[in-house]
Amino acid sequence: MNARAMVLALLSWLLPAAAWAADQAGIKPDGTVTAASVAIPYSRFASPQARAFFPKMLAAGAQAPPLTAPIEQSRRFYDRLNSDRSARMRKLYPVTVRHDTIAGVGADVVLPAQGVSAANRHRVLINLHGGAFLWGAGSGGLVEAIPIASLGRIRVITLDYRQGPEHAFPAASEDVEAVYRKLLETYRPEEIGIYGCSAGGILTGEAVARLIADHVPVPGAIGTFCGSLVTIAGDSAYVGPLLNGQGVPAEPLDLATLPYFRGTDANDPMVQPGLSPGLLKHFPPTLLITGTRDMAMSAVVHSQALLAQAGVAAELHVWEGMWHSFFSDPELPESRQAYRTIVAFFERHLAPPQEEAHP
Repeated sequence: MNARAMVLALLSWLLPAAAWAADQAGIKPDGTVTAASVAIPYSRFASPQARAFFPKMLAAGAQAPPLTAPIEQSRRFYDRLNSDRSARMRKLYPVTVRHDTIAGVGADVVLPAQGVSAANRHRVLINLHGGAFLWGAGSGGLVEAIPIASLGRIRVITLDYRQGPEHAFPAASEDVEAVYRKLLETYRPEEIGIYGCSAGGILTGEAVARLIADHVPVPGAIGTFCGSLVTIAGDSAYVGPLLNGQGVPAEPLDLATLPYFRGTDANDPMVQPGLSPGLLKHFPPTLLITGTRDMAMSAVVHSQALLAQAGVAAELHVWEGMWHSFFSDPELPESRQAYRTIVAFFERHLAPPQEEAHP
């Protein structure tokens, strides 16, 4: 059996419901696989709730303005979407929210309604919201902060860092460093965690790289979710959109195409820390989260491998059937699992209260 026949046989075994036919598929010399048509069922390993929600999520996503739309149009759309999500979250995860300005950066301080636990009284989390470095300030940050603050009984500060198109790299990294340095006046570095989703996951890595370059002690632990230490590439950059009904993109979404990174060298380790093993070896313990239908899955999986190669404790969780930023909708069992995973990770890796610390 030649190589082409072997691949087709494997695909027909893996995707029997995809109506894969040998005369419809082809393999190019560079390894590109083509098919005239393919039908991929939704994962039977995902929860029934996710199966029911998935078509609704796709329908809502189809209404999103394109990246080329006027920025205010996109910001209004995502603010409506995230405001609805945060309202649903507050019913499930009671919190109080106070707006503040820290080191000149706007922020929402999210506290659990039942109070910060004794174990977390000297711990704090910084959240960096997603939104393609274009939108997500305010309501988008609350979506990522509310369940973690409530479930973890910990203070979460979500930042309104500077974004494109008004600002360009490294403005957001500068904002994160400024806030982090301010928190160091109150907290030890090992008591601080930083996490973010999508653009926020990428920014988390960029901010840590900046801290290392500036000889600032790194936080005790970080989380990079649905975006991590390298640009969006690899298999999932093509397969993810296909599995979400968008077809295979001619070119995947790349950091260099985002307005925030205009004029930036995409190979700068301050943009993609994963390109520098020397930087990575100084990273703190890192939690990485993605889903099998996330366009950024390959980037997240590859980032975990790079961190492990650099000797960093890197914990990877991949949820079957889940899409980009799936835990932004709180009702799914998979979302609740992700929240518990995040809370448990920071509980394990952030320093305990000093009176309980041991030499």
